[in-house]
Amino acid sequence: MSRPFPAFETAFRCVVPGQDVLGETPLWCSETQSLLWLDIDGGRLQRFRPATGRHDVFTFDARYAGSLALASVPGRVLIGLDLGLFVFDLGTGERQLLCQVESPERDNRLNDGRCDARGRFWVGTMDNQLSRPNGAFYRVDPSGAVHHLFGDVIVSNTVAFSPAQDVLYFSDTRRFVTWQFAMDISTGTLSDRQVFVDHSATRFRPDGACVDAQGFMWNAIFGSGRVVRYTPAGNVDRVIELPVTNPTCVCLGGPDLKTLYITTALKFLDRSQLRREPLAGSVLAIEVDVPGVPEHRFGAASPA
Repeated sequence: MSRPFPAFETAFRCVVPGQDVLGETPLWCSETQSLLWLDIDGGRLQRFRPATGRHDVFTFDARYAGSLALASVPGRVLIGLDLGLFVFDLGTGERQLLCQVESPERDNRLNDGRCDARGRFWVGTMDNQLSRPNGAFYRVDPSGAVHHLFGDVIVSNTVAFSPAQDVLYFSDTRRFVTWQFAMDISTGTLSDRQVFVDHSATRFRPDGACVDAQGFMWNAIFGSGRVVRYTPAGNVDRVIELPVTNPTCVCLGGPDLKTLYITTALKFLDRSQLRREPLAGSVLAIEVDVPGVPEHRFGAASPA
């Protein structure tokens, strides 16, 4: 469903001023009370601890760092580098290849992904040229087994689950559409694909998202300068206007999971836009009323 954006509001603060070319995939770790996110084109993983202001940067010898999830072992994350998924130890700097999701010969890379309550990672690939439907969507088991779910994707994005884990949301950013699927958490299968939000008329590009405890979805709309909260029926509930053109992804964090963190990008901005948007490439934050849902960890199954 698609409706015009209502009157919007402005309320934000800059958490980490930065120069992320393509900041993405923020995740809140409740155990360490820290925010993790990627600079995809910079090949960097970053960690910020709000309580102390400490900002750590981990740089990889990869063209892209595109996917991120918390791992079941404390201090480790699952990170997508180019087309491979690796387990990375934040303390030692060691990384181990879990699997190659696609052949490295393909001109694709990993993009948005998220873990479900059974500890599986759902992740999409995308065309590096941003124009060909060469990407696909996959489910990756803790064993490293890769299951192809569907193809014909240009830029995979907006991987998020309903709180009950019975709905999965997915976007193809270059097709301007977000879909919802019925999800069987026990078998890891998808069915009943339906349009959730269609941006074809406005050409707005749905990017990264998260779902709060009420089942409403926060979605960064790339190129619009806005973050939008949608009801479970796909209607616009709230719009936040930002001082940057390209918000990329969101997550809910903080001690009470009521801080909406927003990553942003310098990419695709011309010189005049960069002069007008000094906060482009930074991490922004907004306080909200409804808390988020803690992120599930790769390899860790929550009680049924």
